[in-house]
Amino acid sequence: MKLDFTNRRVVVTGAAQGIGRAIVQSFAAEGAQVWALDLDAEGLRVAAETGANATRVLDLSDRSAVTDAMSEMAQTLGGIDILVNCAGGVRGQVAKPIEDVSEKDWLVLFEANVHGAFWCSQSVAPHMKRAGFGRIINISSGAGLRPSLTGIQGYTAAKHALVGLTKQLSFELGPFGITVNSVAPGFVLSNPATQRQWESYGPEGQARLVESIHTQRLGRPKDIADTVMFLASDVAEWVSGQIISVDGGRS
Repeated sequence: MKLDFTNRRVVVTGAAQGIGRAIVQSFAAEGAQVWALDLDAEGLRVAAETGANATRVLDLSDRSAVTDAMSEMAQTLGGIDILVNCAGGVRGQVAKPIEDVSEKDWLVLFEANVHGAFWCSQSVAPHMKRAGFGRIINISSGAGLRPSLTGIQGYTAAKHALVGLTKQLSFELGPFGITVNSVAPGFVLSNPATQRQWESYGPEGQARLVESIHTQRLGRPKDIADTVMFLASDVAEWVSGQIISVDGGRS
């Protein structure tokens, strides 16, 4: 089964490193026109060198900026076929008792993991509706299905919210030929934050984590990108509202 994305118009957020960059590379390798979005300008430069047709430094928590950027992309490309909401993460936070979590700590994780995905989806939906075709894929997490290994309450709650948003948008947009799904990665060493988390476990904790994974290895960015490619393809046109765990069997 060959997945052909020739001339498909794709937007990927969180594209500067790790999973997002792997998604950009995978789509570009299959002929798609890819726009890569992120706050990390240097990371986007690398993304451009490895496949992105265009990049944009963008704060996804700024609704008006997102709307303007998506409108520009749709006009430049003639439409938007596929949106991958990959931006997110823990924003440098570590686990702490609930009574020590500040309002800022809580809110920034929803801005990073939920608000941006909603603003992007809201902005591309009219273009996809007019075309009668669209794919929206949200990168959630195992933390959106159960307590998080990070121990960060806001991150877990935000990823659960992203799972709920995925299901609601699938219900709303499905009649217009738009599917909405989510990939929930297991532990993937994909960026400095996950590297720090991995190192914090120490040798014994690392061994326990690997032993809990059926395939006995950590995930790779390409593992997630491959699942995104399937969900974005024509062969997955009757798959919607699903949360696909890609975690080596740990779930």
